[in-house]
Amino acid sequence: MIKRSVFENRMLPYLLILPQVLITAAFFYWPAFQGLGQSMMISDPFGLHTTFVWFDNFFALFRDPLYLRSIGITLVFSTATAMVSISLGLFIATMANRALKFKALIRTLLIWPYAVAPAISGILWLFLLHPSYGIVSLSIKKWFGTAWNPVLNGTDALVMIIMASAWKEVSYNFVFFVAGMQAVPKSLIEAAAMDGASPFRRFRSITLPLLSPTLFFLTVMNIIYAFFETFGVIHTVTQGGPGGATNTMVYKVYQDGFIGLNLGSSSAQSVVLMALIIFITVMQFRYVEKKVQYTG
Repeated sequence: MIKRSVFENRMLPYLLILPQVLITAAFFYWPAFQGLGQSMMISDPFGLHTTFVWFDNFFALFRDPLYLRSIGITLVFSTATAMVSISLGLFIATMANRALKFKALIRTLLIWPYAVAPAISGILWLFLLHPSYGIVSLSIKKWFGTAWNPVLNGTDALVMIIMASAWKEVSYNFVFFVAGMQAVPKSLIEAAAMDGASPFRRFRSITLPLLSPTLFFLTVMNIIYAFFETFGVIHTVTQGGPGGATNTMVYKVYQDGFIGLNLGSSSAQSVVLMALIIFITVMQFRYVEKKVQYTG
């Protein structure tokens, strides 16, 4: 028999959800509709005079080679960041799950990096990879004879912010993978071991398929993270340089809107960015989720 909660006052449920509705409307829907309206206008830097131009801002965006380049950089950056952070998180979780001693301490230490702010993460990696005093950069030059210079080389700078952003997200992925591995029935692992399956075969044939819901969830979350939450890393370390090599879509919104004071173009970029992330998420749910194995 299913028990249902019955409110004597019909207005009480609506009063209980009213604060959440107001917060959502004030901080999500209102800015979203305001940005959508602003994307169809051209205004002066102070916003005192506006002209309605329909979709001219969007047409101008896709004729701008710098904006088209930022889309390509964003796709490469977000894909690489998600792949690196998920792969490392899965590998570390697998190793930590096999640890026999100090398991709780090891897991706690591995979770801590997630508490580091994105800006601090970027500065940390800049100190490691700076061409003048970075210990990693100097070691690469000494051992391999290769000059690593993220200050002047665009490829090196992009790799650096990918590493900094992925390192920040590894701990987040680690927590979910460890939780997923603990839900895998040990009887299946033991039965496979008795049949002579190697540790890698047990992981590939049993653990990984059962982790597919977790893997799918983290893929969606990591791509969203790479699109939006890596602004702090880029702003602190490269400011979109050198030569626009790390100028992702979210950072170009900031450059054109807050620095260039082109509010119409910045709003149009925000709409395109939101539409792109919605499209990617829908495609993941439509095609990738079909390969996810949910267990009941």
